[in-house]
Amino acid sequence: MELFSDIKLAQVVSTLFYSLLGLVLFLFSYWVLEKLTKFSIRDEIVEDHNISLGVIIAGYFIGIAIILASVIG
Repeated sequence: MELFSDIKLAQVVSTLFYSLLGLVLFLFSYWVLEKLTKFSIRDEIVEDHNISLGVIIAGYFIGIAIILASVIG
């Protein structure tokens, strides 16, 4: 039990809070991107197999994740 003796409840709660906040902001940014485009991103990637759009969206997600990590952390 010495392994967990240094962990405090406040640290666990703040980690959970910031994780949920990051996920909410990540989903919100995807929703905004979906609303800004004139087509369905999901349909283009899944049904039409648009690989180039998938690569662009992956880069977008990585960029948003880096921004959220630097803002929250």
